[in-house]
Amino acid sequence: MEWYFYPILVLTGILVGFINTLAGAGSLITLPLLMYMGLPAGIANGTNRVAILLQSLVGAGSFLHQKVIRIRDGIWLSVPAIVGAVIGAFFAVDLNDALLKKIIGILLILMFFVIIINPETWIKGKTVPKKVRPGFWQVLIFFGIGLYGGFIQAGIGFFLLAGLVLGAGLDLIKANALKNLIVVLYTVFALAVFILNDQVNWPVGLTLASGNMLGAWLAARIAIKKGTRFIRVILLMAILAASLDMLGFFRLF
Repeated sequence: MEWYFYPILVLTGILVGFINTLAGAGSLITLPLLMYMGLPAGIANGTNRVAILLQSLVGAGSFLHQKVIRIRDGIWLSVPAIVGAVIGAFFAVDLNDALLKKIIGILLILMFFVIIINPETWIKGKTVPKKVRPGFWQVLIFFGIGLYGGFIQAGIGFFLLAGLVLGAGLDLIKANALKNLIVVLYTVFALAVFILNDQVNWPVGLTLASGNMLGAWLAARIAIKKGTRFIRVILLMAILAASLDMLGFFRLF
């Protein structure tokens, strides 16, 4: 790999870490970049998990330091996501990428309008119990989210936010904080599957991660300072761009 790819990875990582921490779909940027740099699709998918893990660790740590969330809440909601992620990672090689992108693109467009039509749910959240323990439907939802996350990761943040806001009743700041913690916990297991299958390029992954971590740290601090309305705007912009990309809109130009 050419030397100039490494500073590109760091700069891209800063942008992606910021986007992923506040919204999601940063992997739609990093996965094509890694493949453009010469990594096979499977290794690019596994290498990207290194950056995702360390980025989410920094983001979650920053939110925890500011006392936005508690670790025990993330553990309860992570269990079904971890199970789904491990299964998804094992079957990642059999992924029908084209069909899945179309389905996810349509779901993201629907989510875009849900956020516009019912903004207060995302901004203020609901009154929730002190202990966040998932019921049957929450277990099913987070298992499905983990399954997709184990497959390809791209866009997983949107669905975690939807599950945490609409399913668990959190506002966008708490949902973003808990999202990062959940991603840390399930990515550990998904990454292990890729490592066991020798699908991780460590120099590239750690270089990308250095940028992702800085972006995540900045995003966590800005999220607390700017509040839920700012995050909602970022989320809407990211969802719209990701849905259009998955539906192939940008490839028309």
